[in-house]
Amino acid sequence: MRLWLGIIVLVLALSFSCWAAPGDNLDYLVGEGDVLKILVYDNPDLETTTRISGKGTISFPLIGETRIEGHNVSEVGQIISRKLAKGFIINPQVSVFVQEFRSQKTVIMGEVKLPGLYELSGPTSLMEVISTAGGLTVDAGDLVTIKRKNPSQLDSDKIISVNLKNLLEKKENVSNLIIVDGDSVFVPRAGVFYVTGQVNKPAAYKLEQGTSVIKAITMAGGFTELAAQRKVKIIRKVETEEVVLKKVPLHTQIIADDVIVVPESFF
Repeated sequence: MRLWLGIIVLVLALSFSCWAAPGDNLDYLVGEGDVLKILVYDNPDLETTTRISGKGTISFPLIGETRIEGHNVSEVGQIISRKLAKGFIINPQVSVFVQEFRSQKTVIMGEVKLPGLYELSGPTSLMEVISTAGGLTVDAGDLVTIKRKNPSQLDSDKIISVNLKNLLEKKENVSNLIIVDGDSVFVPRAGVFYVTGQVNKPAAYKLEQGTSVIKAITMAGGFTELAAQRKVKIIRKVETEEVVLKKVPLHTQIIADDVIVVPESFF
């Protein structure tokens, strides 16, 4: 029994000669300011807690200064393992944990309560970033823009649009949800439209994507008994001029700053 146990332990040791912290942090790209905790199995004297320097390096016993910036957590463990295996330790088993995240940052601006620069503590979703920034203001729009540096093209940005309503309803593409280092997040002010005339609650309303005339009138409490339902007008700004659209169909899509006028019926 002891012989079989010894064989199993040996096989596991050979199979897992280098491993890193479990979970999503395996893919985390380390950088300046991150604090790493590094363990080497059966070598407690090599246990090290170190901060990555401005040069992207760490200092580790036996192997000295080692450049690791730009590598993920799993790769850091492999780098240290290979260096230790060169004349220092036979089959070293290295584990790496990110103890403090400091290197990755994002900017969030616009209609959040606390806009500014924030550090990313590992993989962070868009909603987590918004929550960290105090949440949305009452004037926030639904369509959030993420500006991301495009690594395939120098001096180029990739623009990602995320519909918050779809995101909350789990209809948004998963690849758009994680905020990465260098992302700029902008939450715009929602557009508004106005409903006036023969409706029960004439006022300004927050514009949602896909809002039609009939939805706008419903938001305004519906038609009154005196409403001329077939003579609804839209006053719309086109560049610097106002254009009046008469007898618009109720399924017509409205845009920001539209004024919907429901006239009185005289019959």
